[in-house]
Amino acid sequence: MQTDVSVVLSTYNRSSLLAPALQALLAQSTAAPNYEVLVVNNNSSDGTAELVQSLVTCNPGKLRYLFEEKQGLSYGRNAGIAAACAPIIAFTDDDVRVSPDWVTQIKLEFDAQPSIDFLGGKVLPRWVSPPAPWLTREHWAPLALLDYGDQSFYVDAAKRLCLIGANFAFRRRVFDELGMFKTDFQRVKDGIGSLEDHEMLLRLWHANRKGLYSPQIIVTAEIEPERLQKSYHRRWHAGHGRFYAALRDEEIERSDIGRICGVPAHFYRQALRTGLGWIASSLGNRPDEAFSHELRLRYFVGFSGTRWREFFGLKRQPRSQ
Repeated sequence: MQTDVSVVLSTYNRSSLLAPALQALLAQSTAAPNYEVLVVNNNSSDGTAELVQSLVTCNPGKLRYLFEEKQGLSYGRNAGIAAACAPIIAFTDDDVRVSPDWVTQIKLEFDAQPSIDFLGGKVLPRWVSPPAPWLTREHWAPLALLDYGDQSFYVDAAKRLCLIGANFAFRRRVFDELGMFKTDFQRVKDGIGSLEDHEMLLRLWHANRKGLYSPQIIVTAEIEPERLQKSYHRRWHAGHGRFYAALRDEEIERSDIGRICGVPAHFYRQALRTGLGWIASSLGNRPDEAFSHELRLRYFVGFSGTRWREFFGLKRQPRSQ
């Protein structure tokens, strides 16, 4: 029987979260099209292999186990793409639980929209503990959450809104024609702030490919306590800045006044305004506003620090453990 959808899940040292994620994938509604789940063990050192192998035994033909030694999310996803059998390849994460009709909705949208090459949907939070008042939707990006509302719309070069890998699907021809996920911008082990999804979107937009945001395609993500801490958000924004410096996205770097030490000149102007905003909100006893300004400054430091090291030929010093 032909496989309609291949689901790829790359995982690293998260066996405690992986079990419910796989259970949700294997418990799709009876109306679901024929699908397979490929779990890529990205060189884990915990009980991931044993867990998945035990589930493979109980779900022959539905669940497949792969091992990818090269460390990094893109390496793991690409191993899954290479092994996938279906013309539609969907991705989710090991801390995510897909809805019971997830595979069905993905197949229905691709069938109804022959002009689209990719699609994504909502990634909603499953809070392990209540979030602090400052953690509003403004700060959802480091949590890998997404909700653009309840109306479908196209995502293309004219409407550049990001979709994320926890709830992302493609026609296989995308990878045949545009290539797989780049390894230069991937998350490695527990690194944060990576841009493998955004880099793929940039290639799609440059190639004039069209995607879809569908609010009917829903997953929930477990928000671990670490991600509720301001320290995590500070690290994420600094890392995000470093990855953006490597990405060289012409849309955000285009400047009418040139560059200074490898950094687009308008970045300095934005940083000055942000710094003044941080001072004003700090003195005005507006801590939440001050924190938002601080995060933008940390992004600037991550970005500019990377470019300054390139400009002056310096190497980045490894972080102390």
